[in-house]
Amino acid sequence: MTILVTGGLGYIGSHTVVELLNEGFDVVIVDDLSNSEKFILNNIEEVAGRKPVFYPFDLKRRDLLKQLLDAHQIDGCINFAAFKAVGESQEKPVDYYENNLFSLINLLQEFKERNISNFIFSSSCTVYGQADEMPIDENTPLKTPESSYGKTKQMGEEILMDFAKAHHKKISLLRYFNPIGAHPSAKLGELPIGIPNNLIPYVTQTAAGIREKLSVWGDDYPTPDGTAIRDYIYVVDLAKAHVAALKKLMAETSDTVIDIYNLGTGKGSSVLEVVNAFEAANNVTVPYQICDRRAGDITVAYANADKAERELGWKADTSLEEALRTTWNWQKYLESRN
Repeated sequence: MTILVTGGLGYIGSHTVVELLNEGFDVVIVDDLSNSEKFILNNIEEVAGRKPVFYPFDLKRRDLLKQLLDAHQIDGCINFAAFKAVGESQEKPVDYYENNLFSLINLLQEFKERNISNFIFSSSCTVYGQADEMPIDENTPLKTPESSYGKTKQMGEEILMDFAKAHHKKISLLRYFNPIGAHPSAKLGELPIGIPNNLIPYVTQTAAGIREKLSVWGDDYPTPDGTAIRDYIYVVDLAKAHVAALKKLMAETSDTVIDIYNLGTGKGSSVLEVVNAFEAANNVTVPYQICDRRAGDITVAYANADKAERELGWKADTSLEEALRTTWNWQKYLESRN
């Protein structure tokens, strides 16, 4: 079986490619390297012992996508190709709509014409907006997301559900919470280009002295310590969930399947709790400053992931501290390359 992984050199994509290769799948990657670097391809081979096929192009180029699909017999797709920063999406909304939706639509047009199914979509808990109750399960009503990024994910889900119903396809929408950590080998991890938009890379770069201080966006939220609460899930646990979701789709006998799963730990941690846990796990100091709230951020979000455990046999079981240790090892590896 050959799986197309779009955005496969990115953070979650690269870890998922390793898990697919470990499970015996062949992998074809498309990545325009807008949020990754080419050395990740070699590191995937080092970690997994096999090298995926790689095409460096932008999925908005449907002509190049056609050429790839002419050259390979594709049995399914895991789509990570998207811009993903909440704050940046508020500053560049049109860029987010263009990139995240056009690339998805091109894929689905080709899959429709070539009768390819088994499509897994990298979605997000941002589709819930600020939910009224915690934890969030798959039946929690979707609200209008607070960010343009979240809106592209919600629109992507709507497009995929219409696609599955109209063309009898099997799809899985994976709504994940906040991925953190790095591969135990320290050869794969989050690789922010420029100033990090996510909390953990900013924490590690501050601890390493690359950044002077961590900016904590708001300490006036209605939470125990005033900082926002999120569900932080270890990236390797998350990658394994994609493989489990893919295997389930492939085993389904019905020609139309719409699976939806929350992927998280079921536990919320505040920004300051994460900073303190990082300092304790790695015996380092992270200086920080409190700043005003950031546009598009919600107060609290953590998952009820019981459905994924029940139907996929999957559970996130890596501790926050262990995930944060791998993050620091990845940061040290990056510094050793320079």
